Amino acid sequence: MSLQDRIINHFSDSIQCQQQTLGSLCELIEYASQRLVSTLLNDRKIFACGNGRSAATAQLLASALLNQYERDRPSLPVIGLNSDAVILTGIANDHHFDEIFAKQLRALGQSGDILVVYCDSHNAANLAKAITVAHDKDISVVALTGNDGGKISPLLNEVDIEIRVPSDSRAHIQEIHILITHCLCDLIDHQLFG
Repeated sequence: MSLQDRIINHFSDSIQCQQQTLGSLCELIEYASQRLVSTLLNDRKIFACGNGRSAATAQLLASALLNQYERDRPSLPVIGLNSDAVILTGIANDHHFDEIFAKQLRALGQSGDILVVYCDSHNAANLAKAITVAHDKDISVVALTGNDGGKISPLLNEVDIEIRVPSDSRAHIQEIHILITHCLCDLIDHQLFG
């Protein structure tokens, strides 16, 4: 297979994954945006977290909502739980890596807040712990997952939302998570600011 054939395959597979996601998850993405807007209108916060490249997507959400997505507008209360290396490494060193998000959520989270979790793999004990803490504090969860939902899916309750990308390719799951994040940011801006 030539290098250009490999490029064509990457694009084709990504496009196919996007079409499958659009066909199966459009209403769920809309509903998630409405829940995020409701949280903000009730003077509550959005928290976001993920591991590895998914951490970057969580930071994308936090940055786009706290600063701006595509237009200048008032800042929205969003906290990226994986943005402070000193906090993360301190918690991991003094306690356990599984606590890096949960400990922050225990301190900062309030009933009525919402936690957005990005997970493209099966090994996410720290995200699972954060979801458990969220439920203990009456914080609902929007989980962006892929494949079979991994450890995250069974932890979600009836008020949580799982947006599961229909793919087992971590690269395509991450691509779609970014696209969904852009959709959420656009929908939030549209609903709040017209």
